[in-house]
Amino acid sequence: MRPFRFGVIGISPASTMHAWVDRAQHVEALGYSTLHFTDHFDRSPVSPLPMIAALAAHTTALTLGTLVIDNDFRHPAVLAKEIATLDLITDGRLEIGLGAGWMTVDYDVSGIAYESAGVRISKLDETLQILDDVLRGGPTHFSGNHYAVAALLSTPPPTTVPRPRLLVGGGGDRVLRLAARHADVVSINWNVGAGHAGVAAVRSGGPDETAHKVSVVRSAAGDRFGDIELHLVAYLTAITNDADAALSGLIAARGLDLEPADIVDSPHCLVGSPAEIVDRLVERRETLGFSYVSVYDTVFEDFAPVVAALAGR
Repeated sequence: MRPFRFGVIGISPASTMHAWVDRAQHVEALGYSTLHFTDHFDRSPVSPLPMIAALAAHTTALTLGTLVIDNDFRHPAVLAKEIATLDLITDGRLEIGLGAGWMTVDYDVSGIAYESAGVRISKLDETLQILDDVLRGGPTHFSGNHYAVAALLSTPPPTTVPRPRLLVGGGGDRVLRLAARHADVVSINWNVGAGHAGVAAVRSGGPDETAHKVSVVRSAAGDRFGDIELHLVAYLTAITNDADAALSGLIAARGLDLEPADIVDSPHCLVGSPAEIVDRLVERRETLGFSYVSVYDTVFEDFAPVVAALAGR
């Protein structure tokens, strides 16, 4: 089995760059593997790619990444150059996560066209084909339904060989099959096809539903399944000795019409004492294969005992 590693998702605003540096260094000191940044217009506190570049100079071992870039926001040729440059700046401490785009409010506020899920996923597929080739150096020739590049080179040349690590996240079968073919890390998510993270999305992250998603990845990956790292986000996390009360609070904070019993067994839910959560993660790695887990920066300090117990083991 793969050893455990843990990530932190930077969703809380900070008023100064000094505060961001302090947070990143604290994340690193507590033994987390990765600091992720999201890619939303209003909800994300910073633009992910410039922040990765800035924090690379203030960290030494921490991987810096995106969870995830919305494919609709950048042309793959532009993104390839940004990734190659960041791979150089971070000295290979880079993990770029990509997704097809899902949050309708991002498209509403930006005016970017919100196309059908099929079109968005098809575009992501083409982007991944381009990135997988050009980030190995190129020249890349590609002509698809959405993108075309001709003799595209990686400038600068890739620092990481054979190419920087790519993560693909999603909760529907088609995206998961795509991730299984192209990604080094597959992030198995809620199904957010409705364009927001409501009750249906949360219910799509139940144990049976998640087991189905893992089976989709396994089937689509074939012989390369052993090379894939399985990742998930623990959206509902609390270190507590009163799980029911903590879950009720988390549900209320999200405005969900659910009961604690509806979500307590979800792999995306980690509520309990550090020892209870350690046991739960070990069991989920054995049964589902998840060895890579991310939590929000609102709970990363409380969650540190779990990281201390499991990271690298």
